[in-house]
Order: sequence, then C-alpha cells, then structure tokens
Amino acid sequence: MPTPPVAFASPIDSFLNDGRQSENARMIQRGVGRMLVGFGMTPLYELPLASGRRADVIGLGTGGDVWIVEIKSSLEDFRADRKWPDYRQHCDRLYFATHPGVALDIFPEDAGLIVADGYGAAVLREAPDHRLAPATRKAITLRFAQSAARRLQQLMDPGLPDAGAF
Repeated sequence: MPTPPVAFASPIDSFLNDGRQSENARMIQRGVGRMLVGFGMTPLYELPLASGRRADVIGLGTGGDVWIVEIKSSLEDFRADRKWPDYRQHCDRLYFATHPGVALDIFPEDAGLIVADGYGAAVLREAPDHRLAPATRKAITLRFAQSAARRLQQLMDPGLPDAGAF
C-alpha cells in the first residue's frame, strides 16, 4: 500500500496573516503590494525592524529606496496605534494606507497617504523624502533580503525549524 503524501500547512499564512489583521487590513495590504510592484518596487509584508517594531509593508526600490507603509483600516485602528513615528528611522518615505471607508483628514500631513482596495492603490499625497544614512540603508536592505530569503526557504522546506525573526 502506498504511503499517503505528507500535508503541510502553508507558511504563507503566517507571513501574511498572523491573526491580527482584519479583512480590510489584508485587502489594503494586497492593494498596496500591487501598487508598489507597479512602481518597480518589491514589497515585503510584516517585516520586523531592528527597533522591535514591525512594518506592515516595506517596499524596496531598484535604486535602494525604502518605503514603509503603515496600514490603518479604521479610525479606531489609527487612534489605538501611536508607534508610527518610530518607522521614520527605517525608511526614506513613510506612508499611511487606508481604504475609501476611512476619513482621510485623520492622517498626519507629514506622511504620505495611500488609498487602496484589494485590486490596487493610489497615492493621494506623496511622503516627504528623508534619506536614510548609508549604514542604516545597508542594515535595512540586509534585513529585507534575509527575511525574504528565509520565507522562500520555508516555502521550499515547510518542515524546516523556524530560526526566528530578525
């Protein structure tokens, strides 16, 4: 009798949905990712940062530009989370992303603004450019690359023990 194939849970679920995101947040995440790809950037989701924070979406451009997009799916989500200023030390541009059902006047003027749905997104306000120091850029780029490579390895070998987040 043949041995049945071993079924593995997809590790993609843990990368994109750790149970904290609402349906609206996941919809915004998808639209933002598609927009970043359209801009020639590579998106990565839920990237732990050296400060202990975690970026909802981080985009890495072909020239090394780093954008962080903080997703806010409701007024309550925005009011409950005041850690977003810390993200500036890890990116060249900081954006908020939301969906059309959230009032746009709640978002600070000193950050970019994106409106997204599950199919795409549009930048309504460009983010100010505050260039990273070269050493910081190198560190965040390495963190991005290592995290992306580790996630790919976990997809290739789901039974591999997790070496921990960076």
